[in-house]
Parts: sequence; structure tokens; C-alpha cells
Amino acid sequence: MAVTLTGNSYGKSEVRLVTVRRGADPADRHALKDVTLNVRLEGDFAAAYTQGDNRGVLATDTMKNTVYALAAEHPFDDIEDFGLALTDQLLQADPHIASVRIELAEHLWERIETAGAPHPHAFRRAGTERRTAVVTRCPDTVRVTAGLEDLVVMKTAKSAFEGFPRDLYTTLKETADRLLATALRATWRYSRPDVSNIPFGPLWSEVRRVLLATFADHDSRSVQHTLYAMGEAVLESIAGRDVEEIRLAMPNRHHIPVDLTPFGMENRNEVFVATPEPYGLIEATLRRG
Repeated sequence: MAVTLTGNSYGKSEVRLVTVRRGADPADRHALKDVTLNVRLEGDFAAAYTQGDNRGVLATDTMKNTVYALAAEHPFDDIEDFGLALTDQLLQADPHIASVRIELAEHLWERIETAGAPHPHAFRRAGTERRTAVVTRCPDTVRVTAGLEDLVVMKTAKSAFEGFPRDLYTTLKETADRLLATALRATWRYSRPDVSNIPFGPLWSEVRRVLLATFADHDSRSVQHTLYAMGEAVLESIAGRDVEEIRLAMPNRHHIPVDLTPFGMENRNEVFVATPEPYGLIEATLRRG
């Protein structure tokens, strides 16, 4: 029987990197970065699989060490910039490597305030939200996508779900006033051909701001309705001039009004039970043009 290796890749996953950039003076503000990276290589590695020949295999331990060594030599403000430097470094490490893909997730920290001012070197985790990026580099191309995930938001007004079809198995009641909560995941691709000139930090902050403002203000007829409005607002914003495509995923974190009638009480749409599972998952991709 003939067997063919039709594809392969390998790498190092869940590489944890924390950096502290310090000034010369002990009283200077420290810059903290907390990132998890996944490294994946594709290329001419067939001999390692079929013959056990490791001469073309860059050790995954070497990938991990490259992350740490490069972080020492290449201080960064934006994870996209570090991903660009790391993909360039790894692509040159071995001629068998044809492409490098780096997934980065930054765990966000905020400065603790003391005496009414941000502390120079004390921080608190900013919830579960993560800033994300994926950098993919081949010898003649490089692609960057940015994003965020697990941004938990809720609105307690201007959200409805009515007019949906009903059949034998439909028990959900229509409502013109419900809670809308989600853990937003968004990824977007930049349109500039020269990614080295993209102001990643300001653009990420602006996309996030537009997403949040649209979610808050939109008169929602469904999660789908609000998701589309959020993506459309990004593509029509100032930041959207640099964004070619955006993908949004919004799991519906249901909050069900509690039936208080057994206790002789009325629920004035004020008491809810949060039901994490099962949940609806709404996703869509919007593209300019």
C-alpha cells in the first residue's frame, strides 16, 4: 500500500513571555507585557516523518529560546511588531523552513491607582480580555491580522428578539426588552501592503473603541443585527481605512427572567438567572467593497 504525506507542520505552543521594561532611574515607570505565543513552522520536513531524519528539524526548544532571546534584544510596545521580528528571525534559522506562523495573545494589565495617580510599577489584571495577533511570513510575503477576544460586555436596554418563526418545538417567548451579553471575539486584516508602517497600537485601540460604542448605542433587534452594525461601523470609521476585513463572533450569554409568580411576586424584568450553557453562537465576516 502506498502512503503519501500530504501536509505537515510543527512548532511550540503556549510559550509564556513576560517582559518588564525599566528605566535607568528606579522611580521610572515600568512597562509590562504579558504574552502567550504559539509558533508553527511549515516546510520541507518530510524526511523527519518518513525516515526519522532530523537534520532539517529546528528543535521546538530552540523556538522557545528564540522567543526569550529576541524579547531581550527587541523591546516592543505592540505584539504585532514582536511577531514580525520573530517570524523574520525564525524564517532565516533553517533553509528547510518555508513559512512561519506566530499566534500572540496579550493578557492585559492596568496600573493600580494610588493617591489619585497611576502607580509606576504596580498593576492589576484587566479581566479576561486579550489582545491578539497572528503574523505569517514566507520568503516573499508577510500577513498580519489583529484582534481581541473574551471582551465581556452587556447592555440592559435597547435589545429585542421578535418575529422569529415558530413550530412545534419553539418555546422561546418573544421579547422587546431583554439583556444582551456576550464575550466578543474579533479579528481583522489590515489593507496596507507594507505592514512595517502600520501604527498597530492606535489602530487596535480605535477598532476596540468603535466596537464598544456601537454595541452600547445600537437599537438591537437580534445579536445578528448588532454584530453587523459593529463590523460595519469599524469599516466605516477612521481606523477602517486600514482594515480590509473584520470577523466577529458573539456567543449569546443568556439571562433568563426568573418566574416569581409561585411566590406571589411580579418580575418587572429585574431578576434574571445567567445560563452559561447551552448558548447561541453568532458569527459573520464583513469585507470592504
